[in-house]
Amino acid sequence: MNNNNNGNKTINAMTEGNPFKLILAFAFPMFIGNIFQQLYNMVDSIVVGNYVGKIALAAVGTGFPVIFLMSSLFIGLGMGATILISQYIGAEDYDNVRRSSQTIYTAMLLGSIPISIIGMIFCEPILLLMNTPLDVLPMAKQYMLIIFAGMIGSFGFNINAGILQGFGDSKSSLLFLAIATVMNIVLDLLFVVVFNWDVAGVAVATVIAQTFSWIFGIIYMKKKYDVLKFQINKFYFDKGIFKKILKLGLPSGIQMSLFSVGIMSMQSLVNGYGADFMAGFNAANKIDTFAFMPIQSISNAVTTYTGQNMGAGRLDRVHKGTITGTLVSITICLLALVILPLGPFMLGLFNSEPGVIDAGMIYLNNVMPFYVLLSILFILNAVVRGAGESIIPMISSLASIWVGRIPSAYYIAANMGKEYLFYSYAVGWVLGLLITGIYYVTGKWKVKSQKLLKN
Repeated sequence: MNNNNNGNKTINAMTEGNPFKLILAFAFPMFIGNIFQQLYNMVDSIVVGNYVGKIALAAVGTGFPVIFLMSSLFIGLGMGATILISQYIGAEDYDNVRRSSQTIYTAMLLGSIPISIIGMIFCEPILLLMNTPLDVLPMAKQYMLIIFAGMIGSFGFNINAGILQGFGDSKSSLLFLAIATVMNIVLDLLFVVVFNWDVAGVAVATVIAQTFSWIFGIIYMKKKYDVLKFQINKFYFDKGIFKKILKLGLPSGIQMSLFSVGIMSMQSLVNGYGADFMAGFNAANKIDTFAFMPIQSISNAVTTYTGQNMGAGRLDRVHKGTITGTLVSITICLLALVILPLGPFMLGLFNSEPGVIDAGMIYLNNVMPFYVLLSILFILNAVVRGAGESIIPMISSLASIWVGRIPSAYYIAANMGKEYLFYSYAVGWVLGLLITGIYYVTGKWKVKSQKLLKN
């Protein structure tokens, strides 16, 4: 990797060198980090599923999409910052790298409090709208109240990761994730097994681990990058840059918000089949995320790679990166099918009741054979988003879930039974792939970066 001077020797440029090596070198630490992230989430479910019971496992699972809904805006802003920072780095404009980083931090600090309050007020009504069974509701509400109270740690954690990704640095994020994961595992066992805090224990553990990792990340980043040596409590805010971040990140935030509402709609359908089906669905989601993690890592690498090369005017390299990312992702999907024969054993780690395992296998058998479709969709969306076009990926993703997945899930469940309802995922992915694929072929995304940096 090339290194830029100007007091920013550690910023990794992806504008020169072999695309395959660059993308893999960037994606591998992210993949390891995603494993830590998934272990982080899995430990919560494994601990409550085994030491508290299937009701607690269902409660943690049903609360996740609501939490994701409320945090989607900041995750989207983090993605906007990633793209803008990566393009400024490609153009070697380090003053605007600093301004972008300061601005996104100010937005995060000022915006986290009202979002936390709103989440705490409305968590119970939302759970009721999701058809949450009465035996699951108290634990789900308790879990969500604690998570929302400590939401600033999660926001800061994600903003750090977004800035670092724009820098082409995935190794530092891995360090922060490792710290959070180890702390979460230790605190989960302490609070649940030793102190008997049940669902509240895993929620408190999550908040403490994320907050500590966020604060450590601030200190670490300021020492490593000269361009980040600013006081985040100074509340520097550049309206022009924030508008660019909004333009790039708001569509992703809206996309994830509406996507999480779609997940809640799916969760509501699942909740109607009782605690066993809910617990199996939650456990299977944790497992199939292992197949999704490499795809996500490669697509994140492709976004940064595309952003830097678009900023440098290297369209030829963007095309090579697209082909590389697609082939690697498809290969990973085919290898991930080994999860299917191991499914019953892996589901048993969460809860050993036959009803839970059967429900989890319904999900895995319906979804995983079609992951190739998702991998191609993610890579094309990553390229288009990295070039500065956020609207098309948003439309593609929302159509995938709201026009494809949700209607077909309810239709399949009503006419064929719950054993087939998760085939609706493939229906949605086909629709999303058609939308993004057609736009990609038109080539209109190729001029987005130049327009963005000139404004």
